[in-house]
Amino acid sequence: MNASSTQSPLVIAVPSKGRLQENAFSFFARAGLPLTQSRGARDYRGTISGLSVVEVLFLSASEIARELAQGGAHFGITGEDLIRESIPDADQKLDMLTPLGFGHANVVVAVPQAWIDVRTMADLEDVASAFRLRHGRKMRVATKYINLTRRYFAEHGVTDYRIVESLGATEGAPASGAAELIVDITTTGATLAANALKVLDDGTMLKSEANLVASLAADWNETSLQAARTILARIAAEEEARTHRVVRASFARVPKSIGQRSIERFGVAVLGDQGEEIGFHVKKGLIFEVSEWLVSEGALRVSVSQADYVFTASNALIERLEARIHLS
Repeated sequence: MNASSTQSPLVIAVPSKGRLQENAFSFFARAGLPLTQSRGARDYRGTISGLSVVEVLFLSASEIARELAQGGAHFGITGEDLIRESIPDADQKLDMLTPLGFGHANVVVAVPQAWIDVRTMADLEDVASAFRLRHGRKMRVATKYINLTRRYFAEHGVTDYRIVESLGATEGAPASGAAELIVDITTTGATLAANALKVLDDGTMLKSEANLVASLAADWNETSLQAARTILARIAAEEEARTHRVVRASFARVPKSIGQRSIERFGVAVLGDQGEEIGFHVKKGLIFEVSEWLVSEGALRVSVSQADYVFTASNALIERLEARIHLS
């Protein structure tokens, strides 16, 4: 933890516009942390209702990555693709605390569909060498992801190429003659297909989504750390409620061993045995299996409901952040 004589506020950097901003607002609201812009959408500073020691900065996605790397913000919401591209030593400077479930996109290597014999990065290596011999120049790759491209191509032994930095619609580069292939971000692949491009079988460089990112370079004083604990507790409570369900089973008499057996079989949390009813906290994907098993064990009735929030004594997000701060 950095020493600081002034107990400065916790700073959270949030996307300033577009779909990412909408999703960020919804995410914080679901966690009971509503963001406010006091002077409307043009205000680039905001607050979280009820947390006076938190300051919100509304920045572009690339600015968020920069502020996190420099310690200008404690938390930020941005895509992993931007973090990995702009900060080579990201894992030393930042902690990707948790994915947020939105902003999904893949950074991919895409080649013309006409290259029927090119399916993998190994094929691309062969084509690159042949291209240089035939044309007397290196194959061109159009991309905004210069650092990610260099690292990925090096990992696959592809060296006979040069990068053409793309400032516009990257997917149009092969058709316009500006490049032979591209590295770009895609969500559905529809735009690539519309431009007669295909993704290599092993050409997905990064599966990205929006993350809550913590800066290890920020001023972590007692004020900011306590605010972080409050925020992470609410985020974890919302996530736990969203990904789990409360299952309650009624019996003529609850079998003595059913709690322990349910833990061993499904990894559930037992909420309490009241003699004729027992409750469980169950992962969403297991609710049908658990419910059917309870009926087979003699349950007369099984009900499933969703909690708004689930707070726990331990919080992996807080523990992880505190461990990284003290080690940094």
